[in-house]
Amino acid sequence: MSELTFEQMLEESFKTIHTGEVVEGAIIDVKPEEAVLNIGYKSDGILTRNEYTNEPNVDLTTVLTVGDKMEVKVLKVNDGEGQVLLTYKRLTADRGNKRIEEAFNNKEVLTAKVAQVLDGGLCVVIEEIRIFIPASLVSDSYEKDLTKYAGQEISFVISEYNPKRRRYIGDRKQLIVAQKVEMQKELFARIKEGDIVEGTVKNVTDFGAFIDLGGADGLLHISEMSWGRVENPKKVFKVGDKVNVLIKEIQGTKIALSLKFDDANPWKDATTKYAVGNVVTGVVARMTDFGAFVELEPGVDALLHVSQISKEHIEKPSDVLKSGDEVTAKVVDFNENDRKISLSVKALLAPEPTEEAVEEDADVVSVNIDAVIAEDK
Repeated sequence: MSELTFEQMLEESFKTIHTGEVVEGAIIDVKPEEAVLNIGYKSDGILTRNEYTNEPNVDLTTVLTVGDKMEVKVLKVNDGEGQVLLTYKRLTADRGNKRIEEAFNNKEVLTAKVAQVLDGGLCVVIEEIRIFIPASLVSDSYEKDLTKYAGQEISFVISEYNPKRRRYIGDRKQLIVAQKVEMQKELFARIKEGDIVEGTVKNVTDFGAFIDLGGADGLLHISEMSWGRVENPKKVFKVGDKVNVLIKEIQGTKIALSLKFDDANPWKDATTKYAVGNVVTGVVARMTDFGAFVELEPGVDALLHVSQISKEHIEKPSDVLKSGDEVTAKVVDFNENDRKISLSVKALLAPEPTEEAVEEDADVVSVNIDAVIAEDK
């Protein structure tokens, strides 16, 4: 038996490697575009920047350090120059693919940072696997501008897994929907009519504002925004405002809200302030053919009938009054149940009337204000 030469013994001391094999190597040199690894083979392994990551223009000296150990996959045993070509990104992709497959089968919730905002959605990367989240699956409502998600960590599930076509689709929408359903259950279990809760203005329309109560939206109708008159909700609220609201009514999943709190009800002491015979001052709020409605305070309007504006005959109120005018008059009728107040300027100008005359004036000017308001609307 012949003795082995030194070269033969040296070669036999190195392990055998094969294309596709996963090996561990120690980094012995790093340059911006490639790293050299000792993999226990007769030739060192070369790991280029393109085989390290899909990220463009990465300087390997900033992510790899001499002496560190890492697992790599053999891409080619001999590149023609006796060098072993290695890949890290494909090994990571193999593991990432398996990771995505498991998440898809188990309906697991994944979390990743948004790597790219595209015209049609978002792109995230998990272990070198690029997952696309279409714009329609980013949220439960349409979002025109997705740039706010750039660099953010988001959670999602894999809704489509097709490694042969390298098609991996993520879905964030179903998580949001499921979360809102749970929040809605918790909200309705917690609240009841009469509660005062904090909410956030979500949307403002001409007829009211939708308030996010944390699980469901409630409608704050324009008629419930104040004891006084609100002409335009958009001048009172803006999206994002925090507001404490009263839960007026709950019907199924519909919630009616109000800002008419009882302690601020202007009618609670109106019996004293607007008793018959009192002289009051207010501002003309609305004009009709038969009279003017005078706001005595926010939420309290009184009717000044055309026949009670002056001792002289007046065809229509607009001949002598206009909205915004300040008016001082005497209360000639007060109906607490119907919340109707009638005024008379003429009563201040004429001699003190007899009791019968006051009653006669009250009969003339007493009208159904609720019906008038409804007609006016």
